[in-house]
Amino acid sequence: MIVKIKKTADKANVEELLNHLKKHGFEIHSSFGEEYEVYGVIGDTSTFDTRSLFAYPCVDNVIRIQEPFKKVNRKIKKEDTIVDVNGVLIGGNNLTIMAGPCSIESEEQLDTIAKTIKASGAVILRGGAYKPRTSPYAFQGLGEHGLILLNKIGKKHGMPVISEITNILDIDLFVKYVDIIQVGARNMQNFALLKALSLTNKPIMLKRGFSNTIEEWLMSAEYLMQNDNPNIILCERGIRTFEKYTRNTLDISTIPIVKKMSHLPVIIDPSHAAGKWDLVESLSMGSVASGADGLIVEVHHEPENALSDGAQSLKPAKFDDMMKKIVQLANLLEKKL
Repeated sequence: MIVKIKKTADKANVEELLNHLKKHGFEIHSSFGEEYEVYGVIGDTSTFDTRSLFAYPCVDNVIRIQEPFKKVNRKIKKEDTIVDVNGVLIGGNNLTIMAGPCSIESEEQLDTIAKTIKASGAVILRGGAYKPRTSPYAFQGLGEHGLILLNKIGKKHGMPVISEITNILDIDLFVKYVDIIQVGARNMQNFALLKALSLTNKPIMLKRGFSNTIEEWLMSAEYLMQNDNPNIILCERGIRTFEKYTRNTLDISTIPIVKKMSHLPVIIDPSHAAGKWDLVESLSMGSVASGADGLIVEVHHEPENALSDGAQSLKPAKFDDMMKKIVQLANLLEKKL
């Protein structure tokens, strides 16, 4: 439920209204702009008589929110959320490029890739330390040692780092070593993990599940915001369809849809969507043109020998070529890189 306040409202009357709502057990979220003042009322308002609120002179209008997600809803917060990751801004008018290897294989490998992607314009280093793989025989990652290497190389090159968490027991490790905690597609509806992560104040990037609807995706983001962590980032990485030519089908339509429904920034993962390196540039350009707030791209200096997802990883030279085009497009769109 949203309560809109009159411009000429008496502050004491507004405070009286808020206390009244709190006594009913509701959680209050404020949103202020130059032309408006609104309060989001979170809780079960289904049996609450909204007409009673008009008894307060300060109330201009009361609107019920039909969608099941509240805190991520743009009706609650009209302005875009901008997530600050050690000075790197995600959201608003910023275009943020994250890049790095699918899996951290060694310090030398990660250092080599980090150096090249930073030179090309990437500002956040990605790298998998714990790898959820379909096959139990595939490389599962370096674990804690991988996180330590990621943290070390990120600091060396002055880049915040992002990595995927797979186990609720590893939260303390991720809080210690990682700047953005990534929740992968397989864990999008791991509600125990989401609840535990909501207690941290770390930026969290939530990937959409293979077969999940946009509403389900936003409801999972709602879990992450239950304890008022505002630093949530959404990531579209492609969904499962009948098409077999690509690894997944990139749903670019999610960008304008989600931006209309939510205030959270949207990052696109063209690498996992395509599954093929030669499609990554086109999907990246299309995503930026459609309003994405950034990209997370897999880069490997020797993809032929990569321990995971080499087929979808760009070589540094190809990533550099793509970034030059991204810069031109960002300039046309008046986006900040």
